[in-house]
Amino acid sequence: MSGFSTARQKMVDGQVRTSDVTDSRILDAMLSVPREAFVPKASQPLAYLDLDLDVGGGGTKRYLLTAALTAKLLQAAEIKSTDNVLVVGAASGYVAALAANIAAKVLATEGDSALVSRAAATFAELGLSNVTVRPAAAADGAPDSAPFDVIVLNGATEIVPERLFGQLAEGGRLVGVFAATKPSRAMVVTHSRGDFGYRTLFDAAAPVLPGLERLAEFVF
Repeated sequence: MSGFSTARQKMVDGQVRTSDVTDSRILDAMLSVPREAFVPKASQPLAYLDLDLDVGGGGTKRYLLTAALTAKLLQAAEIKSTDNVLVVGAASGYVAALAANIAAKVLATEGDSALVSRAAATFAELGLSNVTVRPAAAADGAPDSAPFDVIVLNGATEIVPERLFGQLAEGGRLVGVFAATKPSRAMVVTHSRGDFGYRTLFDAAAPVLPGLERLAEFVF
């Protein structure tokens, strides 16, 4: 077993299984998708550490979330094999690659064009044919490809992402970290009969996605 394969197994056993992730499809995906492929070469030795890993460049801060948080969000999304999934703020594409091992179709959006190119190249190298990536602001989603059965926020939001809510199919689920109040919490939002229901999952912290920040308040 190679060094990265060993690290991948230890990540799943030590970080993911111990976080009450029991969905075998997610565990299998995390064992098969090489996390190091989504990390700049200089940072690959850090790929399997329990931290939010910066994968941006040129001053752009973009992150792979911790493996445990990623897995718990995907488990809460209850992705089906027939689902159409949107991953928002995809960074270098790791979460989208995991989802592509479970869902029928995955679209990833990312505001950094350099990361979009990197993600597309990595998907091609891994032979993932059911996932695509395009440039788009996090708040915009992909209305032309909606509705989505699942929307995954690869980061936190400090605002109510109403445009994303409007892209959920009937019965659809949006999962992410909501940081409008403290402590921030992972939540699942469900769409049913034109209404949206919120369910708190657990306390969680994640970097806020660009474009989903709280507007600065003016003080006179």
